Amino acid sequence: MIDSLTKKKLLIQGQWVETQEYKSLISPYSGEIIGEIPVASHEDLELAIQSAYKAKNIMAKMPAHQRAMILENLVTLLTERAEEASEIIAVEAAKPIGAARIEVTRTIQTYKFAAEEAKRINGETISLDAAPGGEGRLAYTIHEPIGVVGAITPFNFPMNLVAHKLGPAIASGNTIVLKPASQTPLSAFFIGELLQKAGLPDGALNIITGSGSVIGDKIVTDKRINMITFTGSPTVGINIRNKAGLKRVTLELGSNSAAIIDKGVDINKIIQRCVSGAFSFQGQVCISLQRIYVHEDEYEAFLSKFVTETKKLKLGDPRDSSTDVSALIHPSETERVIGWIQEAKSLGAKVVTGGLVEGGVLQPTVLVEVNPELKVSCQEVFGPVVIIDKFSSIDQAIDKVNDSRFGLQAGVYTGNIHTALDAVDKLHVGGVMINDIPTFRVDQMPYGGVKESGMGREGIKYAIEEMTELKLVVLNRN
Repeated sequence: MIDSLTKKKLLIQGQWVETQEYKSLISPYSGEIIGEIPVASHEDLELAIQSAYKAKNIMAKMPAHQRAMILENLVTLLTERAEEASEIIAVEAAKPIGAARIEVTRTIQTYKFAAEEAKRINGETISLDAAPGGEGRLAYTIHEPIGVVGAITPFNFPMNLVAHKLGPAIASGNTIVLKPASQTPLSAFFIGELLQKAGLPDGALNIITGSGSVIGDKIVTDKRINMITFTGSPTVGINIRNKAGLKRVTLELGSNSAAIIDKGVDINKIIQRCVSGAFSFQGQVCISLQRIYVHEDEYEAFLSKFVTETKKLKLGDPRDSSTDVSALIHPSETERVIGWIQEAKSLGAKVVTGGLVEGGVLQPTVLVEVNPELKVSCQEVFGPVVIIDKFSSIDQAIDKVNDSRFGLQAGVYTGNIHTALDAVDKLHVGGVMINDIPTFRVDQMPYGGVKESGMGREGIKYAIEEMTELKLVVLNRN
């Protein structure tokens, strides 16, 4: 498989285009070269934007059933090649192959949802006679494609988060200029090849790789691009928002998601789920469980069982089906996370397990007695690190969760319906998961956050609303 992926090309106007410059793509786990990736020039990007701009009328006029069929064809093709897709993710992202297979399954579901939603982009009728002077008039709304969508995607879900941009854009009749993450472009190129076979018109999807300063800034500022959809760091997201002007912008940014464990909860039933939420894909998930607040009556039992299960996780090669945790996306990220752990230790935190690098893989790490102002608590670790703390009242726990610049999702385990509903009211986040971890997501649900976790919502139906313009039509029958 790797041999067949050695040298990639840009996708522009339906053609695979070579560039003058290439960059080696390195496996995060083995350190081996796994591909040669094109570095786009200003001229390449200009051609890609022109291509998307010229194709936008073709996509806008395409009937809904045809857009849906293209996406259905993609679902069929991806299903047939699911194992190949999983291997690509495992190699380029060091995502354990089991998790990679789950991502591919979700990606198939995401495009399936997009195909279905393409056929139900509906407006509404409005009763104008509810206001004096509105008699004898018929009013209704329609949703029109926004035009050209600039999509910038991250490394951590290189296939499914691309699907959350491409799926709704195609379903709603838009064209796309896609910049995938520098470390994980192979997944995007793979989907581009499948979409060509699925019948997507030339120019509707253009895939550009290279320097963020060259490509990203131009995508954000070019007037021919009508919307930016970005998933990534808050720093970059805020910069995009400042440069985008009046463009539509959807931002899915960072988090340091937390869960509350109330007293009386059956700890044995939730330990595995919490360990999975904390350490899946090495904690490199926007809604990874980073902070756990446990009622003081349950704290010791929870901590003991959590550490026991954490120590059972297997570290190693992402292509090994028994691997639970592999390398972070880049050695510099390992160094950064180790630095944060060391800082916490120097300021009084205790490492209950983990904290060391084993065969190039950072061990899953559990910290206690952590000052909430330390980086491992108040910032997004994006690594296999979780802090566990205790509380004496639910209000205290809610305050701890809310004491964050982020607000993506939170989890609350409780057997008390009043506690659950109070938490829903008081938690300042985009989504509250009752009796589940904040890491829960299925691909049709609205997904997004508040504060520095972003703006706008993903989930196919909700992304389509972001990617269309609402037009009002009024017929005067008087």
